[in-house]
Amino acid sequence: MAVFFFLVGLEIKREVLEGNLSSRDQIILPARAAVGGMAVPALVYSIFNWHDSVLMRGWAIPAATDIAFALGALSLLGTRAPLSLKVFLLTLATLDDLGAIVIIALFYTAQLSITSLILAGCALALLFGLNLMKIDRTGVYMIVGVAMWLFVLKSGVHATLAGVALAFMIPMGRKDGSPMLHSIEENLHSYVKFLILPLFAFANAGIPLDGFAASKLVEPLPFGIAAGLVIGKPVGIVLACIIAVRSNLTSLPESCNWFHIVGVGCLAGIGFTMSLFIGGLAFESAELQSSVRVGVVVGSLISTLAGVTILFAAARQRG
Repeated sequence: MAVFFFLVGLEIKREVLEGNLSSRDQIILPARAAVGGMAVPALVYSIFNWHDSVLMRGWAIPAATDIAFALGALSLLGTRAPLSLKVFLLTLATLDDLGAIVIIALFYTAQLSITSLILAGCALALLFGLNLMKIDRTGVYMIVGVAMWLFVLKSGVHATLAGVALAFMIPMGRKDGSPMLHSIEENLHSYVKFLILPLFAFANAGIPLDGFAASKLVEPLPFGIAAGLVIGKPVGIVLACIIAVRSNLTSLPESCNWFHIVGVGCLAGIGFTMSLFIGGLAFESAELQSSVRVGVVVGSLISTLAGVTILFAAARQRG
């Protein structure tokens, strides 16, 4: 997953420097929506699990959005979805990923090794120096990046964060004017999309059916996760957008109405990869991880159906 987070880091840096996150006007609404879309699902989960300190470790599971699946679901609408809505969802999901990275760094780290952290910091400083010197050889960054990943792995901080840190140190362009960051990003997309994510999903999404009963869905852990994704995500996003618009801080995306925002809020409830990943960090027990998979898969499926249905209805109304 370090490679996946490396790609996420590349996308975030590109968006910040020259994309949807580079303009204040473009970022206000999705930024506030991202905050609401992470806080309310965590609150909903906590309501159902506050009585158990072990289960409360999973509070961040429904706060995450799987950017690839959410955008894939939106693509089902084709041209019936306004371009501005796709930009809004992309920006929202990107900020959501950034928030998930911060949460992992702050709340899901093991006991720290100061020596390993210092060595990782030295590797990061070297990467920063390479960037300042405008070194544009990809191999050099990868070698130092792998060393940093090993140090971070030994430090107790989750090693995937090394992927993000490495991505932020990659120069945007080479000395000859050709793109560097974008080129690496393009080359990685196919590997992440067709190899890494399917392998991760295959390894983590299987739900054992032995002894499975409908009653399992209403247990606090899976129910809290599903409720956070299905209810918490759209409620948090829509409320944050209403407050931002009513406060005259910003306006809805061009050609979009509130039905579009509700639909996108539902699609943001597709947690899948990111939620499963955080669930694996939160719980070591195989039984609890099985319950996490039940909640994430059921919640993500319901969110997909609700989001697509609402957006198709919005498209017909608009047409």
